[in-house]
Amino acid sequence: MTHISSDLHDLTVAQLSHLLQKRKVSAVECAEHFLARTQKHANLGAFLHTQEEHTLAQARAADARLASGSAGVLDGVPIAHKDIFVTRDFVSTAGSKILQGYQSPFDATVVAKLAQAGMVCLGKLNCDEFAMGSANENSAYGPARNPWNTDCTPGGSSGGSAAAVAARLSPCATGTDTGGSIRQPAAFCGVTGIKPTYGRASRYGMVAFASSLDQAGPLARSAEDCGLLLSAMCGPDPERDSTSLDVPAEDFTQHLNDGIAGLRIGLPSEFFGAGLAPDVRAAIDAALKEFEALGVKLVPISLPLTELSIPVYYIIAPAEASSNLSRFDGVKFGFRANEYTDLSDMYQKTRAQGFGAEVKRRIMIGTYVLSHGYYDAYYLQAQKIRRMIANDFQAAFKVCDVIAGPVAPTVAWNLGGHANDPLADYLADIFTLPASLAGLPGMSVPVGLGANHLPVGLQLIGNYLSEARLLNVAHRFQQATDWHAAKPQGV
Repeated sequence: MTHISSDLHDLTVAQLSHLLQKRKVSAVECAEHFLARTQKHANLGAFLHTQEEHTLAQARAADARLASGSAGVLDGVPIAHKDIFVTRDFVSTAGSKILQGYQSPFDATVVAKLAQAGMVCLGKLNCDEFAMGSANENSAYGPARNPWNTDCTPGGSSGGSAAAVAARLSPCATGTDTGGSIRQPAAFCGVTGIKPTYGRASRYGMVAFASSLDQAGPLARSAEDCGLLLSAMCGPDPERDSTSLDVPAEDFTQHLNDGIAGLRIGLPSEFFGAGLAPDVRAAIDAALKEFEALGVKLVPISLPLTELSIPVYYIIAPAEASSNLSRFDGVKFGFRANEYTDLSDMYQKTRAQGFGAEVKRRIMIGTYVLSHGYYDAYYLQAQKIRRMIANDFQAAFKVCDVIAGPVAPTVAWNLGGHANDPLADYLADIFTLPASLAGLPGMSVPVGLGANHLPVGLQLIGNYLSEARLLNVAHRFQQATDWHAAKPQGV
């Protein structure tokens, strides 16, 4: 076996898979290499928990399968999981003090599926507490940092996942997207990430934030890598997730190389208004010209309710969070206050001490909009507008095949930059929220560098169950450009 481990971190999932299948490198070598990198770059705060013995045991088992010729395409490839997924062999905290030290008795379905595919888990990744945030600053264990500039946010809530992939600490990672939490950090860190259609991947074992919005997806260096991972992650899970779609798993890499000449890409006028930073606009425009060179037709469209997606989301998501997080009360599991007088006092002190400020804020908003006298005025109206937003997309897809635009109005901002203005974080999600509310698949593709040499991502949105098309469009762009191969200095 040839030892080429010095540059393993620069290889994609597909490239690592090829070397593993050809037995040019072992799964143990890969695991040891990436574990060493997590320690070397611990300053990024990307990883919260590692378990070296378990990781190496998984790698040895993968090597045995590879040696026997019974290995799958992902066998032996390292991966790391966002800490919102519960894992039997690693601590699962959801970035919260209230779950500090919690050890789950089972694996989330997504984690189990990727393990069944032979992937080797490197550990758990930092995230905003209960996935609530756009900057990874709400984690109880400190922020993750953007490898392109460690003074900047990597985005959120899957900031640890994006930072780990960008810094080559892991070739790929899982994330979750409730209102843009795969796409926005992928854009800020210059990696590729995809949120599939709501219900494509099981939510079982994913610590719930907003149940009608949460969806798992992969982050990796390329569309090809994301396709490989998504193929293993998706599939029905009717016994454990009632929102899981009864749609069979498919090979999302099968049509990566199909031609895209004649494809119609819709450009919503609402995504290109005055709020879009000039440097982001320039990178997006250059990418769209590249698509035109590939034979794509650009079509003007309108998504008129885009601005309403922010108030709608910040009514529906907190309402669902207030219900989901009621289970964290100090009784069955997780953190419990040390001193209290009775059961009610224990509840209050446990939640006051265990939850962070942003989680408390959203619980209070959610409880308010669901309260008597306000349910009809706020929550019910938000659900009606949500349906109208979904209808706007369906009208748009009558004249285009894929929708494109920016992921975020600006590049990554400095850590602490929005500390005194939580609304600024909320407003940064304006381009990702509509697809989440509609349950549509969306992805972020690196397309250039903006202000301060920070990455810019192009958002691609497809109709329901059109993940293969999105990946095909992204892959053809990445064959023609090399922005997805760019990496931060010092990693």
